[in-house]
Amino acid sequence: MDNPKSTRGRKRKGARSMAEFEQAQVEELLYQALETEQGGIRIYQQAVGAAIDRSLKEEWTGYLEQTRNHEKVLLELFAELGLDPNMQTVGRRLVFQIGSALEGAIRRAREAGDPSSAQVTAAECVTLAETKDHLNWELIGMLGTKTSGKQAAALRRASEQVEDEEDRHLYHTAGWTRELWIRSLGLPAVLPPPEEVKHVETAIGASRAQQARESLLGNGRTSQRRTG
Repeated sequence: MDNPKSTRGRKRKGARSMAEFEQAQVEELLYQALETEQGGIRIYQQAVGAAIDRSLKEEWTGYLEQTRNHEKVLLELFAELGLDPNMQTVGRRLVFQIGSALEGAIRRAREAGDPSSAQVTAAECVTLAETKDHLNWELIGMLGTKTSGKQAAALRRASEQVEDEEDRHLYHTAGWTRELWIRSLGLPAVLPPPEEVKHVETAIGASRAQQARESLLGNGRTSQRRTG
């Protein structure tokens, strides 16, 4: 079986020409993806400020830098495809509004004066943003692998630079959100979450990490609710 990464520059078996796809919708996906990354930068800036757990702050700081690089990857892709990065579409404007709402929610939570609650809110907002971001890159990668031609190759190269990091952003932050909520309820939480301990990078891995919670709790990897 061919290594998928060894098929660059030649048509993949069963691949469809990019011309067979709705080009306007392909471009819409890219405009939304760029807006998602740009909004993600602002969301992570707020989230880093809301993080009171040192490990989480360090992780989000790293994700912020990676998100800045993902924006750069997309801008390079836009230049290669001849797309205007300033083009506004209805969908892109809606993505901007959603991102601004998430950024604003973290800011208001921080201003409310309860650091623990603000951290949970930040984790929820990052998870929501990364769900959209992860979907964008999943679709970009799909276009790159299921189609042929120069545009498909460009999409594939961009996706290969980003996809592993996007997996970690989503699955690890979702784990943090769950465990922070559990701790806020006064129950034993696993922090860092199992997704961190197991180095999860896939949906299957995330499911297995959650199933491993009880064994991690039994090994003493717990964090009780902070008081005072």
